[in-house]
Amino acid sequence: MAFRLPGFRRSSFSASQASSFKDEEVPKGYLAVYVGEKMKRFLIPVSFLNELLFQELLRKAEEEFGYYHPMGGLTIPLMEDVFLDTASHLKRL
Repeated sequence: MAFRLPGFRRSSFSASQASSFKDEEVPKGYLAVYVGEKMKRFLIPVSFLNELLFQELLRKAEEEFGYYHPMGGLTIPLMEDVFLDTASHLKRL
């Protein structure tokens, strides 16, 4: 079962399945990110890229993972609950 918070989407398939999907599986205006130990896939609005808080997450992702993201989306080095809280905060901005 997938859930939605306003402004971003939790995909309905697992990270292991996600690598076989093509770019057209991500709706226009969204970006796929993988979060947490289980690498859950979320679709976030590209507008998050303009937010300083999300840019800091991208810097941390670069430090930890570099630019190699074999899942086809960005890997964000956060626990899932922290990411959900951060994404909710970003949506309110």
